[in-house]
Amino acid sequence: MDLGLKDKVALITGVGNQRGYGVGIATYMAQEGCDIIGVDINLEGVEKTGEQVKALGRKYLAIKTNVANRAEVKEMVKKAIAEFGKIDILVNNAGTSTVLMPFIDMSEEDCDILVDVNLHGQMNVGREVIPHMISRKYGRIVNITGGQGGANISVYGASKAGVGAWTKSIAAELVDKGIIVNGVHPGLGNTGLNMIGRGGKYLTDEEEREFANKHFGLQRFCKGEDMGPLVAFLSSDVCSYMVGELLSMTAGPRGGMFP
Repeated sequence: MDLGLKDKVALITGVGNQRGYGVGIATYMAQEGCDIIGVDINLEGVEKTGEQVKALGRKYLAIKTNVANRAEVKEMVKKAIAEFGKIDILVNNAGTSTVLMPFIDMSEEDCDILVDVNLHGQMNVGREVIPHMISRKYGRIVNITGGQGGANISVYGASKAGVGAWTKSIAAELVDKGIIVNGVHPGLGNTGLNMIGRGGKYLTDEEEREFANKHFGLQRFCKGEDMGPLVAFLSSDVCSYMVGELLSMTAGPRGGMFP
């Protein structure tokens, strides 16, 4: 299926972690013909993602930005528009996690970081990109949410639930302005949430297989290449009659996700 994304410009946040979903989203959308603005606080990672996008024959702009910092976001969007002249698509993918722990044991700093990056970060980018889209009477926004309701991820889950509620509200506000907004709730990946309770270490390949075989019907973790096609579809004009939906990717869980 031709998604009609050729020569569209997509701003994608959170593309620095080479194990994260952002890389898979960026490269898939580049394959579909998008030029990419890659954003992350990790400039080295953003540039690595850029090498992959450029190898696919598409233009790429790497910008180091902390999405929780409004001033940095404002300058980032200004630079992106100056470079490409437009932003057709916004994928709000940047996010963070803290160590898995009960709410009462979390510091104020831990709570603030989660809310500032996961929720306020998406709002900050939206605040700068949406007026540009309104002026062009066109835009596609895909917000990435995350896990909720599990023990020891209370504030993380609350920040991601906030993304879901915000997604539905702005979708209703913007639909008559030519802007379609939807969200994606990814499946659990071996990207960051699993490593934070392990002293900063990712699951080994063997541990990943053991966990996935025990808990997931598909017996594997969600990966960036799984996210890419869905986000590309939601970013396209082919997706023209779906507004404010939060689509969940699931491997068919066999039991509790966080035993």
